[in-house]
Amino acid sequence: MPNILITGAGLSGTVIARHLAEKDYNLTVIDEKDHTAGHCRSYRDEKTNVMVHQYGPHIFHTDIKEVWDYVNQYAQFMPYTNRVKAHTEFGTFSLPVNLLTLSQRFGREFSPREAYDFVQSKADKSITDPKNFEEKGLSLMGEELYHTFFSGYTLKQWGRDPKELPASVLSRLPFRFNYDDNYFTHPYQGMPKEGYSTLIENILDHPNIKVKLNTVFTKEMAAQYDHVFYSGQLDRYFDFELGRLEYRTLDFEKFYPGKEETLNGDYQGGAVVNYCSPKIPYTRITEHKHFAPWEEHEGTVCYKEFSRNCEPTDIPYYPVRLSGKNDLLDKYVAEAEKLTGITFVGRLGLYRYFDMDKTIDAALKTARQFEKTFKAGENCSMPFAEL
Repeated sequence: MPNILITGAGLSGTVIARHLAEKDYNLTVIDEKDHTAGHCRSYRDEKTNVMVHQYGPHIFHTDIKEVWDYVNQYAQFMPYTNRVKAHTEFGTFSLPVNLLTLSQRFGREFSPREAYDFVQSKADKSITDPKNFEEKGLSLMGEELYHTFFSGYTLKQWGRDPKELPASVLSRLPFRFNYDDNYFTHPYQGMPKEGYSTLIENILDHPNIKVKLNTVFTKEMAAQYDHVFYSGQLDRYFDFELGRLEYRTLDFEKFYPGKEETLNGDYQGGAVVNYCSPKIPYTRITEHKHFAPWEEHEGTVCYKEFSRNCEPTDIPYYPVRLSGKNDLLDKYVAEAEKLTGITFVGRLGLYRYFDMDKTIDAALKTARQFEKTFKAGENCSMPFAEL
């Protein structure tokens, strides 16, 4: 039985571990944290018993049936629809931008056709080939909608002028000409009834998988194994010898609204309220009881979320991929491609943003590719999977 080391007990490492364990590989999964599940860890708040998403809310949504079937093997998923509100200088609106949002923002009624024509009349048609986030926004919706909902929030979220961000970031955000305020359009959407930590623990529950927490990876460990799957920071693996790649991190300010601030234990009326104005330092407030609407709680717990540049001692959340070429990333990729016996996986290892479903899909593809490539007694050359 080949011995495989996986660094990180988050989604990528866990899914790869389970797949290979079922193919008679021996897996050791290590994590420097004191818990499994990585950034999707959930736990019961000690004061309210609300299920809290420790590292920020995670809503599961996908159009990949295989991924949906996969997670439902290991947890019961409850129906959940993500409905986001946006606090702006003009009032509070429904997101994503939809027919009701447009009617409220401009103080008039629209039919779908009228709304489409109206937005087209606002769009900057002089921008025929948008090069960045701002140009994409102005070319799609014009100045009023772009600055009301997107420019300030984006500035806070990424810490840079939207002109520096790729147009593709805005392409991921929905914009509708009907009254549908479901943030996602994927056919499969839900939330694990007992939380993401239970989901991860169930995936890891296999006799061929050994989990070691509070364990920091060192390169010397690799000699004890036939292969390593590394889900940590790409630049950290090389001891930052070429410099540090950019990441964003998050700070959370937890608070318990009192009875005088709530109605029947409800503080803001929904799970997520975005704060779009750059004058307000936090990007959003999340009220976690609303992520489990099938539960009842008298109290409530909320978090203000702040985004900032990641310093060396911070937890990295999002890789910062700006418009244009990233020479430092290219250099690290070139160094990684010289290696054997290791595969870089996950958001940090690949320096790429993934939603949860895409993370699972990528992990399954990586594990299957490894099966075809790996031969016992040989150094497997597979630094990056073909995803």
